[in-house]
Amino acid sequence: MNSLDADRQVLAISVEFLHGTFRADPTGSAITGQLATGEWPPSPTRLFSALVAADGTGNRCRVTQNTGQDELRWLEDQPPPIIFADAPSMCRHQRLNARYVVMALKKCCAKSHQEFVGRRGQLVRPGVRVAPRHPHAAFVWDSTPPAELFESLRLRCARVGYLGTSDSPVRLRVDTRLPAHVMDDQYQPVGDGTIAVSVPAPGHLAVLDRMFEEWTKLGPSVSRSQYPALNHSVWYRAPVEQQQASSGQVVAWLQFSKQKRKNVTKSGSVPGRRISTVTDLFKKSLLRQYDNLFGEPPPVLHGHGFLEKGYELARYLALPDVGYNWSRGRIHGLALWLPSSTDGIVRSRARDAALAIRRITGDGVDVLVAKHDGRDWPRAANPKRWQSKSHRWVTAFPAVHERRCRLNHEEVSRWCIHAGLPKPVGFRSTRTPLVHGALDLAPVEVNRPGRIGMPYSHVELVFSEPVTGPFAIGSGRQRGLGLCVPVFETQSDV
Repeated sequence: MNSLDADRQVLAISVEFLHGTFRADPTGSAITGQLATGEWPPSPTRLFSALVAADGTGNRCRVTQNTGQDELRWLEDQPPPIIFADAPSMCRHQRLNARYVVMALKKCCAKSHQEFVGRRGQLVRPGVRVAPRHPHAAFVWDSTPPAELFESLRLRCARVGYLGTSDSPVRLRVDTRLPAHVMDDQYQPVGDGTIAVSVPAPGHLAVLDRMFEEWTKLGPSVSRSQYPALNHSVWYRAPVEQQQASSGQVVAWLQFSKQKRKNVTKSGSVPGRRISTVTDLFKKSLLRQYDNLFGEPPPVLHGHGFLEKGYELARYLALPDVGYNWSRGRIHGLALWLPSSTDGIVRSRARDAALAIRRITGDGVDVLVAKHDGRDWPRAANPKRWQSKSHRWVTAFPAVHERRCRLNHEEVSRWCIHAGLPKPVGFRSTRTPLVHGALDLAPVEVNRPGRIGMPYSHVELVFSEPVTGPFAIGSGRQRGLGLCVPVFETQSDV
């Protein structure tokens, strides 16, 4: 199911977030305090569980007892739905502060409050709250249930008060047409997607019933983790991938962290002039981790073994601080970009290998590396900085020419096509940087040792429609050269 017509008969369950936010624990790790990003998009499994809880099952049903839960069995037998929701770059993830709440005790203990006799403090870690740009989402199945089952689904949806936690109140609506407020951004279930989303599967309802029966007998000792049959995920393609399907997607965002040595705090960044060294060490570290975890790395990561032309390789991107008045071009993070043709298993393994890197050292570079923690700062390491949409993009690092010829619109369009981008409607090129912080590199800092040097330039691209990053242009894009940064008309657009 790749697209849906507005007049086509479907089952559409739309969700309106009444507080404009959504809080849910996608992995069960919120209680550890390590959860950095919340669940987005909302999973079909979470919606299914909410529908089950809305009126129960068996003799616990109040308003849908006539159908015998056939509407839920029909729903779990359906293929994964299309999810209409804001793109990941359009959502803000806010980590909530841990807090202590007062709990009553059956008897006094050493850890009780002095101010509250017979009570003690319990640490609560709320997790992450997601604030999308539009407070709506929709789940759309390419089929419609019989009229009686549709009515039962409508009654269940009317009884759902929240998704995720109780501070995420929602209003659900059911229709056989696409909702009028549906967004253009779609998460589509495909085999080569990059986002794993939990969906219900046949037998899901029976497992929930068995879990509920155990819970009524044993209480809180029964948890969802004890029922692995409820864990059923499929790969979804994010909206960003659909806009540039011929390009690819970043599978891992990393950031540099500060380190202390002999009471001296060492900076968590690297001079931008070391880009070639940083990306080369990043590539070597990734290949080493992949070999240790999964065996021999695939050709897409190292570039050897291709017999034909026209292939695309992984891009090892260094993320510099550029584009602001205070920017100095220092590198604060890394990103691993893979082409859309990459096998889903290879994509997942490459991401795990990248996240396993803890330190990058060699050739005068020594930095600690960690997964991006969801914070806004440093701005250069924030994925939102590079996943923005803009008509205008400017190179942060110079782009290496693909051929020795005059740089005209036809040649730059050729670069863009090779990078998976549409043709620009305009461009300009200079030998020097075009934005604050962009790097003016020497030939020895651009060209590879032992290779014939190629010309390089800073380039500004103008597209007729907004283009989503990150992307790099030119022949050095696999090692981070030609990385582009969005340019906005006003600072409020950032």
